[in-house]
Amino acid sequence: MTTIVAFLLGLALGVGFYFWQRRRLQQQLEKILGSLHKDSSNISLNIISRLRRGVVLANQHQEQLEKELQIWQQLLEVAPFAYLQVDEENQLLWCNEQARELLQIDRWQAGRLRLLLELVRSYELDQLIETTRSQQQPREEEWVFHPTCNDGAAMSKLRSLTMRGYSWPLPERQVGVFVENRQPLVDITQSRKQWVSDLAHELRTPLTSIHLVAEALQQRLEPPATGWVEKMLRENERLINLVQDWLELTQMEKDPSTSLTYQDLELRPLIESVWQSLELLVKPHQLSLAYSEPEPIYLRADQSRLTQVFLNLLDNSIKRSPPQAAIRVEVTRIEATNKVSEETDTQSILQIDVIDSGTGFSEADLPHVFERFYRGDASRRRQQTVSEGEAVGRSQGSGLGLSIVQQIIQAHGGTIQGRNHPETGGAWLQILLPAGRC
Repeated sequence: MTTIVAFLLGLALGVGFYFWQRRRLQQQLEKILGSLHKDSSNISLNIISRLRRGVVLANQHQEQLEKELQIWQQLLEVAPFAYLQVDEENQLLWCNEQARELLQIDRWQAGRLRLLLELVRSYELDQLIETTRSQQQPREEEWVFHPTCNDGAAMSKLRSLTMRGYSWPLPERQVGVFVENRQPLVDITQSRKQWVSDLAHELRTPLTSIHLVAEALQQRLEPPATGWVEKMLRENERLINLVQDWLELTQMEKDPSTSLTYQDLELRPLIESVWQSLELLVKPHQLSLAYSEPEPIYLRADQSRLTQVFLNLLDNSIKRSPPQAAIRVEVTRIEATNKVSEETDTQSILQIDVIDSGTGFSEADLPHVFERFYRGDASRRRQQTVSEGEAVGRSQGSGLGLSIVQQIIQAHGGTIQGRNHPETGGAWLQILLPAGRC
C-alpha cells in the first residue's frame, strides 16, 4: 500500500512539473514573439504560426538591412574621400576603393579581419582612431603619410602625402574614418609661394632703381612738384618693404633654424630699446610704456629677430591706442610640468603679454590676424594724423607683420595668440617661449 501511494505521489509531481515546464516555455515563446513583432492581427494564431511569422518578418528585416548596407557601400565606393571602418580591436572591417588606393591597402579581403596597423603603417592614423574611441568624440587631424614599398626600384618613385583624417565614433566601440588627400592643395600652395618669391626677387632691382631716380628728381624740382615726388618715394618704399617682408617670410618658412643666431640677452633692455626707436610715433599722442616683470629676465634668442617681433607688436599698439594711453608689456615665468614615462619633467616658460587700450580685434578678424595680407575691417582701424616729420619715410603696412612675428616665435619653439583684453578692451598678444631653449 505504501509503495502505491509513493508511486502515485511521484507520478503527480512528475505530471505537475511537466505542465509547469510547458507553461513556462509557452510564456517565453510569447515573450520572444512579442518582441519580434507587435501586431494585434496575429493574436488568434497559435504558437507555431506566430513563430513562423516572426521568423519570416525577421528574415525580411535582415534582407532590408542588407540592401541598405549595400546601398551605403556603393555610395562610399564613389565618394571623393577614402573611408575605412575598424572594430573595437582595430581590425579593418571595410574600406572603399579610394582608401585602398590612397593608403595602399593591397592585402585586405572583404570578410577577412586583419589589424589595420598590419595593412597601413601609419602611427598618426592609429592614434586618431584610439583617441576617438577613448573620448567618444569626433576628431580631425592632419599628418604626413609615408608609403612603404618592398620594391627598391619603385621606392624611389614614392612620395610622402599630406593627409587629413575625420574620425567618428560608432556603436560597439567601432570607429569610422574619412581620409582626405591634401597633397594636391599643398603642391599648389607651394608652387604659388615659389612663384611669388621669384617675382619678389625680380622686383627688387627695378624698385631700387625707381627709388634712386625719385631721390635725384626730388633735389631738382620745386614745390608743388616735390610733393608728388615725396608721395612716390613713400609708395615705392612701401613696395620695397613688402618685397623684403615676403622674401624674409618665405626664407623663414623654408628653414627657420638656419635663419636664427642665438645669443644670451636680457629682455627688458631689448624692449625699452625698441620703444625708444618708436619715439617719433609716441610723442604726438603722449603714449607711455608700462613694463613689468617679477625679476630680470634673461633668455637665449636671436636678438635681431626678437627686436623685429616687438617692433611689429608695439607699432601696431601705438597705431590703435588713444592719446595719453599706456601700452602694457607684462613678462612672467611659468613652470610647466610634463610627465614623461614615469619621470616628471619641469619646463620653464616665459609668458609675454602685450596689451593696449585701443579698439581691439573684431570677432570676424580674430581667426585671421596672423594670415598673410589680412588687414582686417578698415572701418575699425583708427586713422592717425601724423606730423610732417613723422610722415617722411613712413608708409602703410604690408599686411605681413603679424605673419612674420608668428614665424619668428615658432622658429624659437614658442607660440603666439591674439585676442581682446577683458579689462582694456584693446588688443592682447600673448607670447609663450620655452625659457630653457631660448
